[in-house]
Amino acid sequence: MPNLVVDFDKLLTLAGTDLGATDYREITQEQINKFADATGDDQWIHVDVERAKEGPFGAPIAHGFLTLSLIIPFWGELFDVEGVTTKVNYGLDKVRFTAPVKVGSRIRMRATIAEVTEVKGGAQIKVSNTIEIEGQERPAVVAEFLARFYK
Repeated sequence: MPNLVVDFDKLLTLAGTDLGATDYREITQEQINKFADATGDDQWIHVDVERAKEGPFGAPIAHGFLTLSLIIPFWGELFDVEGVTTKVNYGLDKVRFTAPVKVGSRIRMRATIAEVTEVKGGAQIKVSNTIEIEGQERPAVVAEFLARFYK
């Protein structure tokens, strides 16, 4: 169950709402390999465990886009809107990959609803997301996520 569930009619009042943080998730080599298979991005820093140990990060690292894609399952832990017919991932703004995520790292997401605007038939929210790496000061990803909710 998400931390915050609201009715659509309350959505327009939520700009500035801190949604808190998700639970941590471990990034596994299996996840990285599956993402490489799905996307065709099999660069050695991701999938060649032995070579990656000698590389610039000392271990295989998750693809930046793998880490970014976890916004969706993390999002489900933090927020939901009831009283709508359709929910759409509308896009991303200002995405930055600020630190590598080594295999075995644990990550979580913090989010704040930055803006809420009316759109034809519904509302759009811009959410400021930070994907943190446990025990590290620099986050893995900083991104603004856009979602639309239609009545």
